[in-house]
Amino acid sequence: MAQPQTLAQKLISAACRRPGVSEGEIVTCAVDMAMFHDSSGPRRLQPMLEELGATLWDKSRIVLVIDHYVPESDPESRRIVRVARDWAAEQKLPNVYDSVGISHVVVPQHGHIRPGMFCVGGDSHSPTGGAFGAYMFGIGSTEMLGVAVTGQIWLKVPKTLMMQWHGQLADSVTAKDMMLHMIGRFGMNGGRYQAVEFCGEAVRALSMQERMTLCNMSAEFGSQVGLIAPDETTAVYLRAAGVEQNMDLARWHSDPGAQAEWHDFDATTLAPQVAAPHSPANARDVGHYGDVPVQVAYIGACTGAKLDDLRAASRVLQGRHMADGMRMIVAPASQQDQQQAEKEGLMQILRDAGAEVFPTACGACAGYGGSIPDGATVISTTARNFKGRMGSETAQVFLASPYTVAASAVRGTISDPREFIA
Repeated sequence: MAQPQTLAQKLISAACRRPGVSEGEIVTCAVDMAMFHDSSGPRRLQPMLEELGATLWDKSRIVLVIDHYVPESDPESRRIVRVARDWAAEQKLPNVYDSVGISHVVVPQHGHIRPGMFCVGGDSHSPTGGAFGAYMFGIGSTEMLGVAVTGQIWLKVPKTLMMQWHGQLADSVTAKDMMLHMIGRFGMNGGRYQAVEFCGEAVRALSMQERMTLCNMSAEFGSQVGLIAPDETTAVYLRAAGVEQNMDLARWHSDPGAQAEWHDFDATTLAPQVAAPHSPANARDVGHYGDVPVQVAYIGACTGAKLDDLRAASRVLQGRHMADGMRMIVAPASQQDQQQAEKEGLMQILRDAGAEVFPTACGACAGYGGSIPDGATVISTTARNFKGRMGSETAQVFLASPYTVAASAVRGTISDPREFIA
């Protein structure tokens, strides 16, 4: 009888055309989709491809998203974006998303990631794709060159760490809080560059965008991939994104008895989490912070400004206004999400509360746009709060969920969102 396989092993087995793989084996996998953006892609790949005299292996499997340096604010940004646009036109790339949102949100919204796929991305937050039952991880430009030319990449089969969440999250406690709690408990190398699979009833109850937040921040947990077995929630999302093919959901799950390292968590007792500067691992319950004053509230990034995140912030901000002297910035993660948020009246709630709405791009999360003032204390929905990450070397950045960021904007101090939700 074949050895029971984890979801990670099944996805790798499919990609290397084998019936099964064992932990520690080194295998060569066929790539189903490669994603890169204006920062990681053409400006680095084009000169290397020209030097080799090489061509792209399969343009239909490449997705380019222009999201980091837009809107262009200086000559260097204009140059980088021009290189990306010119190269995309010259290569006649069929899948280009220019200034419509952040890659990790835009790519699944257009149906490019499906259960069973093996994908790579030129960005550390590429594990977001694992929310769909796909194996997706981030690689550097030199490795991406190899993929772009051959359509293949080698991989050491990882151990699987099972993060099992029992029970049900309280209202206004989110996937971001789950992730910050795990990083706080195990540290930023807790994932040990292995495969982390999130499971249990609290994970199953999450919306698709909340699952994306969990897998996205696998990068901050130090794992290679973050995975969630696909189910009907996945299928409903992908059908709405235009995916019509059979997704074979039953195949993509870990077998009972598959070898894994298990960790258990109780969702019912989880409080909103806040990570203090300058690491996501500095996470503690929101109540620990007392009344730390904040001057800037930032709701943005692939981790914290999707439609579900905008809904969360709006629940807190409806009928309220931010504190005197507070600056609140909202940069929706994609135009599609922003348009839906406009339809639902969420953007108006945010504006009425005093928010400034910024373009749908990586923005301050990647340190662009100069929107974070020097010396400010910031509470942010982004994934990282490393020193200087958001542009200013002297800013103190706290990480939290959109609920907690919105509550803190109203009070002007780090605040528990549960006090604002009836």
